[in-house]
Amino acid sequence: MFVDEAKISVKAGNGGSGCVAFRREKYIPRGGPSGGDGGRGGHVILRANKQHNTLVKFRFNPIQEAGRGHHGEGSNKSGRDGADLILEVPVGTIVHDTETSEKIFDFLEHDQEFVVAKGGRGGRGNARFATSTNQAPRHFEPGTPAEERVVRLELKLLADVGLIGFPNVGKSTLISRVSAAHPKIADYPFTTLQPSLGVVAVNEYQSFLMADIPGLIEGAHEGHGLGMRFLRHIERTRLLCHLIDVGEFCERDPVEDFEVIVQELSSFSEAMLEKPMVVVASKIDTMQDSERVDRLKALCEERDLPFFAISAVTGAGIDQLKYYLGSRVHESRQAAAGEAAENAAENK
Repeated sequence: MFVDEAKISVKAGNGGSGCVAFRREKYIPRGGPSGGDGGRGGHVILRANKQHNTLVKFRFNPIQEAGRGHHGEGSNKSGRDGADLILEVPVGTIVHDTETSEKIFDFLEHDQEFVVAKGGRGGRGNARFATSTNQAPRHFEPGTPAEERVVRLELKLLADVGLIGFPNVGKSTLISRVSAAHPKIADYPFTTLQPSLGVVAVNEYQSFLMADIPGLIEGAHEGHGLGMRFLRHIERTRLLCHLIDVGEFCERDPVEDFEVIVQELSSFSEAMLEKPMVVVASKIDTMQDSERVDRLKALCEERDLPFFAISAVTGAGIDQLKYYLGSRVHESRQAAAGEAAENAAENK
């Protein structure tokens, strides 16, 4: 089950209290105070893991609590620290504070960690309060309470290429053709109910991540169809691959399809239009009249957009599209690495 949003209550462990104790042993005339300190309460830690791609486990386990610190003991024995609770989330998860609606952390890399709730500090035992004028203290410190908060987890998939388009234009067939992904494929709209990820191998040393986004329709940015829920997954892609059905059995106009999807992207976020886009005429194996694809190609030439014509069923044009997407992703990664190096140099 794909779940891209969850609200959880996290509570770290309370600190253990210090101990009041005195050393009383045979043949030791002056034992003195021997109360140990309490242990620290466990933290609640979120850790990014690239092996996960859903927040479903938090949907059914909304309350998460770390272990409390143990109390101190006699003979100057400190209490054991509480066990940290490590919660693994997918890379691309954003953590929001529900009270302030503030974004408090964004997981962009594998193994990133964030302490979402800190454990309480352990209290001091009476041995810590012994002085030359107070050699038998009988007071101690209780452990401090732990942090407790409610956070909202939002997943935005991190993919290099996002497949967009109307329902049933061949996105699932394409990703199944170029990767090992096995999304549901059928001849009715909204077959894809959740994003599918696939690793596309360009050559022995280069690959990129492709995401099949459920079909968009007019009004998707307002919640029509499934678009509103999944549009946010396109925000972090490096490149948009817009599939348009030019087959004989599609009653929609290809140029109008393009304009509608572009308008939906713009209405959701103006930043969407700044992303590089590749236009792909899909299902050319069922095309009887070339006029439909010619009009779409002319539009792309007018707007200086890369254009490809493919058939995911026969494989026509698939390799050319795959290698082009791979080269664009490679260029984007190099540019991002260069910017990161420049920023690091400036911050030194």
